[in-house]
Amino acid sequence: MAKLSTDELLEAFKDLTLIELSEFVKKFEETFDVTAAAPVAVAAGPAAAGPAAEAPEEKDEFNVVLEAAGDKKIQVIKVVRELVSGLGLKEAKDLVESAPKPILEAVAKDAAEAAKKKLEDAGAKVSLA
Repeated sequence: MAKLSTDELLEAFKDLTLIELSEFVKKFEETFDVTAAAPVAVAAGPAAAGPAAEAPEEKDEFNVVLEAAGDKKIQVIKVVRELVSGLGLKEAKDLVESAPKPILEAVAKDAAEAAKKKLEDAGAKVSLA
């Protein structure tokens, strides 16, 4: 097998759909026993404050999960294609029919709420996680 340069690999990845790329990442992680998640630094806070002083962090990234397509499946498929770039008609249809499935992952709160509104307006049942 010929060795591909970094630029050649990037060009090959540009031709993949998001679902295909996600499957590749999972297989890569399994093959090399690594994770693609960003490392998280853990800072030790003062221990004397106790649990009452711990303020829950406000969530800034949300997943938009399609729970059900509802009666207007065609409209929902159109919205899914609009929200998820790179999806063809078949991929969007498969995604909608396999609900519950995440449509968008780790997006800002306003983007997640806008996507939820669009999907609900099209007749879908959606949740934010």
